[in-house]
Amino acid sequence: MQLFIDIINIVLPVFLVIALGFFLRRIELIDAPFLATVNRLVYYVCLPLLLFYKIGTADFFANFNPILVLGCMVVAVVLFCVTYLAGGIIGLPAAARGVFSQGACRGNLAYMGLAMVLNAYGENGLTRAGILMGFLVPLYNLGSITVLTLPHRNNGGGLSLKSWLKQILLNPLIIASAAGILWSLAELPLPRLFVSTLHIATGMTLPLALMAIGGSFSLRRLRGDIRLASMAGLVKLLLMPALTALVLISLGIRGLDLAVGLLLSGAPAATANFIMAAELKGDAELAGTIVMHTTLLSMLSYTLMLIILHACGL
Repeated sequence: MQLFIDIINIVLPVFLVIALGFFLRRIELIDAPFLATVNRLVYYVCLPLLLFYKIGTADFFANFNPILVLGCMVVAVVLFCVTYLAGGIIGLPAAARGVFSQGACRGNLAYMGLAMVLNAYGENGLTRAGILMGFLVPLYNLGSITVLTLPHRNNGGGLSLKSWLKQILLNPLIIASAAGILWSLAELPLPRLFVSTLHIATGMTLPLALMAIGGSFSLRRLRGDIRLASMAGLVKLLLMPALTALVLISLGIRGLDLAVGLLLSGAPAATANFIMAAELKGDAELAGTIVMHTTLLSMLSYTLMLIILHACGL
């Protein structure tokens, strides 16, 4: 019973903040323009500052595990390939095929993953998750762009190499993670004034991110194909963490690294999936359904995952 209470105290606060965002939107204390501004603020300012701060002030070699990074990347690549091929086998139309694969593989690492790791394993877990995320975000973006554009390659819907590189190299989370890694490797000190400023400024990041998720929740986005959304959710919330656990354990990953890898792999579909699907001729309605579906169900999947982790002493 105590174990279950401990897990609830980790998982529920994250979803209560999401619920707060939903409630504030319903009573019209916040509105769509405010949420759009908050999302831009979090994505372009707060999260990059948080990643740079946590990675840049940490001992990189003490928190970086190349085997962990490799294992998580292998799982992501395999699942992108398998889900995309599966979409072709079951005869999904071009607009849905890439969206299904993207929703099944690209998780909300920045908003949900980091929040869950911080709540479960504190600052040390957050630093390791930030470093791992610095390697996974480019891969997830590249995988998403690939599966979304491949179905349209014969009708001029693909992206040029220049556009691909722009999507990857100009991503603020990638830039911040890379800057933090370089700062840490150079062992450059941050002046106390900057440390104190970053500590205050980054404290608002995850609460704002979670409230933005709740405020953006819309029942209209549950109008897509529930069958496909459920299949994508099964892969994203159960199969991906299970496969990640199998790969990481077989590679000898244990302890905090294993827990961080699993919590990030089990993050629900990224909210940016909806926007990217709309921009790249994908089924935006299905993308929105997958995001909402997996976000709601992740409360149960995260609870199950943490019960297993805690039962294993992690």
